[in-house]
Amino acid sequence: MPRKRKHCQCAAAPQLTAATATGAPVMARPGSGCSAPIQLGRRTRSPTYFPFSFLPVDCQLHVFSFLSEVEKCTAALVCDAWSKLIRTPQLWRVADFMRLGAFQSGMHLVLISAREFERWKEWVHQYAYHLASRSASLLVLRASFDLGDQKAKWADFLSRFLDSVHCGELQELELNWTLTHLEPPDFYPPGACSITQVSLTKMDQISNFQTLLEKFIQRSPKLTRVKLPFDWSARSVAMLTRFQQLHTLELKYFWSFKGVCPEIMQELTKALPNLRTLILHVLVPVKDLGISYSLESRTLEYLDVSQSRGLVFCHLDLPSLRVLRIKKTVRGIVLNLRTRLALQSRWSCLYSLLRSGTPNLCVFNNQVLLPHWREQTYKELNALLVQSCYCVQHSDTWLL
Repeated sequence: MPRKRKHCQCAAAPQLTAATATGAPVMARPGSGCSAPIQLGRRTRSPTYFPFSFLPVDCQLHVFSFLSEVEKCTAALVCDAWSKLIRTPQLWRVADFMRLGAFQSGMHLVLISAREFERWKEWVHQYAYHLASRSASLLVLRASFDLGDQKAKWADFLSRFLDSVHCGELQELELNWTLTHLEPPDFYPPGACSITQVSLTKMDQISNFQTLLEKFIQRSPKLTRVKLPFDWSARSVAMLTRFQQLHTLELKYFWSFKGVCPEIMQELTKALPNLRTLILHVLVPVKDLGISYSLESRTLEYLDVSQSRGLVFCHLDLPSLRVLRIKKTVRGIVLNLRTRLALQSRWSCLYSLLRSGTPNLCVFNNQVLLPHWREQTYKELNALLVQSCYCVQHSDTWLL
């Protein structure tokens, strides 16, 4: 027995010496006959820096993607590694030429001087060079340039820009091709533009727009959201139908809606198999007030024509439509009773069209419809029809 006790003391000695040599706190092992110490774990000190460079490149790019364009340029000055990462095309996804550049304002319409406008034009060209030098791979493009401007040649500028960046993944396009963003009202002297000159400029705008649209068909076939003024010519409609992945389309008013085939809207919507949202701003000329239009789509869920004037439907086949916004706009045209009745007799009642052509309609002019709206009208629904239907039953004024 004494020998065993001596062996235990000798075995415990080195442990005590090693523990105390490191300076760590020790304590006796509970439940043991000897006083063998146990070394407590030492706290490890956390690093004083974040090992960002140890992350995979994809993770680093994901972090940088949350920075604004100005912040990305600032980050590129930190070191060579970051500068190289910042030049990755996938970090430059948005080309927004509708920003104010050096001018800070939250207004959509800004009146500036001719000198400031020239500064903005210089910023536009520098911004385009900046994106091209980084081989930007765009998802979003926003621009507002007068494509009929022979002096600035914005049509050539946009064409060259599309050639200098990657547009194969472009999904969203907002293009106002009828006016230049921030252009002062007095940029052109009074009397410089006659009616003939205005007509020629409009034709140049349409021609350059169609040329540019053809380039988008070749370079950006995956467009899903498009917002632009539209001329409703047969050629423009045919080109727009080639974007088969479109699900949101907003076509704004341009010049005139005269000479348009009544079935042109139906041809457009039928040819877009993935269309979900359609917003139309149409101004029907007075001489075409007796014409009504058709609309047909298997997939359309949201239709807004509330900003249109004189747009009357004769046929609706929209089985998936759930939301409709439509408004009757009085244009102040004074007609005698006989002429008005002869004109209105050509128009179908909107309620009849909705009953037969929109079985899943739930919201009409921001009002939720009752479940039995197709079987029987009610007070609130009649009030909505008076605001939106041109037929004799829902219109008792001599003004159109």
